[in-house]
Amino acid sequence: MEATRKILDLNAFDMNAADKLPPAVTSLVKRRKQTFGPTSMLFYERPLNLVRAEGVWLHDADGTRYLDAYNNVPSVGHCHPRVVEAISRQLGTLNTHTRYLYDNIYTYAERLLATMPEPVSNIVFTCTGSESGDLALRIARAVTGGTGFIVTENAYHGNTTAVTEISPSSASAEPRPPYVFLVPAPDTYRHGSEAIGPKFAEDIRKAIAGMKAAGIQLAGFIADSIFSSDGVYPGEPGFLAEAVSAVRDAGGVYIADEVQPGFGRTGEKMWGFARHGVVPDMVVMGKPMGNGFPMGGVAVKPEMLEAFGSKSGYFNTFGGNPVAAAAGLAVLDVLNEEGLQENAFDTGAYLRSELRIAGGNGDRVGDVRGSGLYIGLELVKDKASAEPDRALAERIVNGMRERNILIGIAGGHGNVLKIRPPLCFTREHADIFIDGFRSTLAKVI
Repeated sequence: MEATRKILDLNAFDMNAADKLPPAVTSLVKRRKQTFGPTSMLFYERPLNLVRAEGVWLHDADGTRYLDAYNNVPSVGHCHPRVVEAISRQLGTLNTHTRYLYDNIYTYAERLLATMPEPVSNIVFTCTGSESGDLALRIARAVTGGTGFIVTENAYHGNTTAVTEISPSSASAEPRPPYVFLVPAPDTYRHGSEAIGPKFAEDIRKAIAGMKAAGIQLAGFIADSIFSSDGVYPGEPGFLAEAVSAVRDAGGVYIADEVQPGFGRTGEKMWGFARHGVVPDMVVMGKPMGNGFPMGGVAVKPEMLEAFGSKSGYFNTFGGNPVAAAAGLAVLDVLNEEGLQENAFDTGAYLRSELRIAGGNGDRVGDVRGSGLYIGLELVKDKASAEPDRALAERIVNGMRERNILIGIAGGHGNVLKIRPPLCFTREHADIFIDGFRSTLAKVI
């Protein structure tokens, strides 16, 4: 198999190829490189120059309209008028730090926590998912007295120093700390859905044993329940429960990273962890909760927050500010009133079915999997070997871009098409997507 790919390697534009682009785009790329420096990355062989968006559509400066089947951050749709109006109204009224009292943040907290299982009844607000993940790690260590964390081999959880350490798919060249143990992702394609629950739990137990042998005490296990960066492995509902039990039996906590699978995206439940019938100790959230407005949070069991607070204080100057609360409330309203969780369930099932049909006549689409509007399509050199085909994935992603449809790539081998549109993506949009995929697949194979 090909070497594991870091997240910034996937579908990246070659910044040295800027001179081959139209003059206006070349100028922007050069300005970006000059100001952002060598760490800045762009998507696609031909980068997009976007000027506006609405719903599931993104518009380029040249007038081209693109169907967005990639961006999960604008969860209820780009520039949703309800969210825009709520943010604008609150921004014109009051926006200040969190050491004053104001009503709307408590209203939001109450409504958000009402969607959580009853034991998870406190919340701490932050400004990003990375801050949320960082805080969750601190709480876990304070509660358990341990330092060790278990994550999957190609996980991504954010970009603070602490969260980068548990994000093996990140671009960091620093060696992994000895207290971070990796387990294989629950690969339902190669190991089968029925076997994956016991196998994943056994891998967790092996990691726990490895920690114990190294004199490291377990603090916790953190995962997004759809294993998105690993290659999109939602699995059958319930398979995660045995692994979570193994972690708790060893004195650790389970942190559910819901930045990507949360807020109705899986269709079956409001939260990805709920598909598995498990109650997490903490739930990490990020920008989709505000449709892209910078906000995040950690929902947590009160006894754990109390234990953390007895040892360490925490405040976040603008976490949970009034504008963030207004954005969050508007998102909850739109999710409910427009039936977006139900749409994710129905449209996602339809799209997966049609993708299987579109790829079923050949030998290169190995698997189509997902839950709701989070879908992974695995490309292989042939079904018999199931060998990953990263080159084909890149050709398809760029071929779809030429047909005005945007998707991404996931997985340790960079061979899984990542399809996760805004939740207002309907069957009409799915039909456009399928036509584009079918045409692209026929051309690039």
